[in-house]
Amino acid sequence: MTLPGEPAPDPGIPTPGDPGGTISEGAIPAGAPSIVDAALKGLCPRCGAKTLFGGLVSFAPRCTACGLDFSTSNVGDGPAAFLTLIMGAIVVALAITVELKFHPPLWLHMLIWAPFTAIGVMALLRLAKGALMASEYRNAAREGRIDLRPDTDPAITPDR
Repeated sequence: MTLPGEPAPDPGIPTPGDPGGTISEGAIPAGAPSIVDAALKGLCPRCGAKTLFGGLVSFAPRCTACGLDFSTSNVGDGPAAFLTLIMGAIVVALAITVELKFHPPLWLHMLIWAPFTAIGVMALLRLAKGALMASEYRNAAREGRIDLRPDTDPAITPDR
């Protein structure tokens, strides 16, 4: 079902949750990789072809094997923010440990921990984005929309 203002899906490409499609809600298509495999290897969450990424951490526009449109998925800044918080906690713990054991000068802390944090986030960003994309596909995640038309929600009755 397409909501107003949403592009119509390609009828030849099945999607999870599509009531008229070939994939029933919650079903995983045959040959689909696990979320971990899709994230680690950059696999298309539908067909398993190695087409998820077009660059180092940027998604390809679509899968060249099955035609799944990756541009409709919006992983946003979630993976980067999540990784920054995780790496921040790890770096703080390591920095405190190094400070208590070795007492290095402040400039050495900055020289060590700033690049360590940036490299750690960048190294894990591709993995996190791939996992989130595969998870969104498997769960048929979409943006939330509120439709308050009386004919679509039985809980809303018109005043008569």
